[in-house]
Amino acid sequence: MRMLFLPLLMLPAVILGACTQTQADVERAQVRKADVQEKLAKELAGLVPGKPETCISQFPQKQSSGYGATILYRVNNGLVYRSDTVGGCEGIARGDILVTRTPSGQLCRGDIAQTFDQTSRFPTGSCSFGDFVPYRKP
Repeated sequence: MRMLFLPLLMLPAVILGACTQTQADVERAQVRKADVQEKLAKELAGLVPGKPETCISQFPQKQSSGYGATILYRVNNGLVYRSDTVGGCEGIARGDILVTRTPSGQLCRGDIAQTFDQTSRFPTGSCSFGDFVPYRKP
């Protein structure tokens, strides 16, 4: 009885040790985050943020791109909408397909989107939209 009890007590320590990030892991994550923020800043350079909107029309067709948990919808060269999502759709930065379902023809804060691998068509994540902030040329 005692031999069985001791390994069970050690199990949480083993699991916790397996989940601990090393300093190198932390540093790599910080570099990736800084790289994403730099790319996002380049995309929005020269544009001025406006008042956040709760919903945007899905039409005309918009080009979407991902930067970490942020999705940009480019309407044209003078208008880009930014939505900071509640994580999970980061795969669109590597080419995953973003799929939204809405009966109203609008994308709204709180709507849920899913991402799918282009080749396998398997789901890779999901996220919830935040407000849509318009960025315009001054």
